[in-house]
Amino acid sequence: MITQRAGRREWIGLAVLILPTLLLSIDVTVLHLAVPALSEDLRPTGAQLLWINDIYGFLIAGFLIPMGTLGDRIGRRRLLLTGAAAFALASALAAYAPSAEVLIAARAALGVAGATLMPSTLSLIRTMFHDPAQRTTAISLWMVGFTGGMVIGPLVGGMLLESFWWGSAFLLGVPVMAVLLVLGPLLLPEFRSPGAGRADALSVVLSVVAALAVTHGVKELAAGGAARSGLLSLAVGTVLAVVFVRRQRRLAEPLLDLRLFAERRFSGALGTLMLVILVGPGIGLLAAQYLQLVLGLSPLEAGLWMLPNTVLVIVGFVATPALARRVRPAVLGAAGLVLGAAGVLLLTTAGTYGLPALVTGHALFFLGGSPLLVLGTDIVVSAAPEERAGSAAALSETAQEFGGAAGLAVFGSIAAAVYQARLRVPDEIPAEAAEAARDTLGGAIAVASGQPAGVAATLADGARAAFTSGLTATAVAAAVVLLAAAVLAAVTLRHVPRLASPEPEVSEAHR
Repeated sequence: MITQRAGRREWIGLAVLILPTLLLSIDVTVLHLAVPALSEDLRPTGAQLLWINDIYGFLIAGFLIPMGTLGDRIGRRRLLLTGAAAFALASALAAYAPSAEVLIAARAALGVAGATLMPSTLSLIRTMFHDPAQRTTAISLWMVGFTGGMVIGPLVGGMLLESFWWGSAFLLGVPVMAVLLVLGPLLLPEFRSPGAGRADALSVVLSVVAALAVTHGVKELAAGGAARSGLLSLAVGTVLAVVFVRRQRRLAEPLLDLRLFAERRFSGALGTLMLVILVGPGIGLLAAQYLQLVLGLSPLEAGLWMLPNTVLVIVGFVATPALARRVRPAVLGAAGLVLGAAGVLLLTTAGTYGLPALVTGHALFFLGGSPLLVLGTDIVVSAAPEERAGSAAALSETAQEFGGAAGLAVFGSIAAAVYQARLRVPDEIPAEAAEAARDTLGGAIAVASGQPAGVAATLADGARAAFTSGLTATAVAAAVVLLAAAVLAAVTLRHVPRLASPEPEVSEAHR
């Protein structure tokens, strides 16, 4: 049986689909640059500033599953274009927000609209690219677009903020979504699940509130905030998630079809993806702090030394389709994760070899993890029946959202515990200042700057050594997680065949 292959129209359509993905990743980074200017203009309270930063990510995580399923029911292109229009309007509202309250509302609208974009783009790739080799290539390019946005976001945002007011950073969304709204109906196919019924309203509420509560709880714990509040939020979210799952089992037309998890490839790829994402943000945060607070680099210098990570992960994304034609996904993914684990273990030598060990180890982790990210995402989307591809894509994105947040909490807690256990604060430091020094490395450096030379050197050197010990312990734990992910990939994906080489002839698909 010859698989229908995509032609020029589909590849141009892919470029259109990459646009919102690129924008979403840019939108994550530009806000950090705009915070000082908008704080001076709008004068938000501390709580409002937290909401301005966090509500976007909270609502994306909360609405991914309902929006992915909604796209299957009403049409993926229809949902994508509706979300694009809403994103453009919310971007304009954020750009011209006259108060912190309006900006929070605009950021919330951006989060809900953003939740329509990721699963819609990924599920449309499944609809447009039936040939496995072409689909894997399309997903790798889609991921390159997301990664590229993380790189160019600070550059574009910085140039805009240098010349215009803080709201200009948000206006990037308007022309990008305008292009999508014009070209989308011309280049993108429509797909909706045949015979789909109405979504269960209670299931939607349960899934959104559970996701919001779990995400809030994990982020509270990751930030080292009120432990009791974070644990309570996490417990409430977990209970609601259990109620949600039990309800899905009873419904004839569930919001989330749990039968997807019975497919070994699907559950194995989803679990492996979550483990890999678990490692990235936590290790990245510690590496950035090490570069600046231990090695003494400026933020710009630290950012430049992080660029090899981006270059190598893009190389890995682009090379994966060709490698997957020669090596089975289980072997390729597992071997890459072993390389990533070796890179993470190299971070344990940062105390001895400094910058070369940190940069090389971190870059090897990104290179090693890239094949699994492409292949795992491809397997999750393709293992589900086409009519449930939107739901599968939403699950993939949700697992990665939760994995990243959980990784910050888990690995941040390990590093903090080791740091606090190893740090010895000189007796000359006052009690309140000593508490700040024990809290974080940044706090210790700040405290040391106000002490006599001898005491300052003792505290700063001890804090840097304690932080390095925390990085070492975290790297070991992360390597164990990556090796476990390698085993999981090798076992659960072992029956997934190599990608077939592309056929020479191109059919007129979706004309």
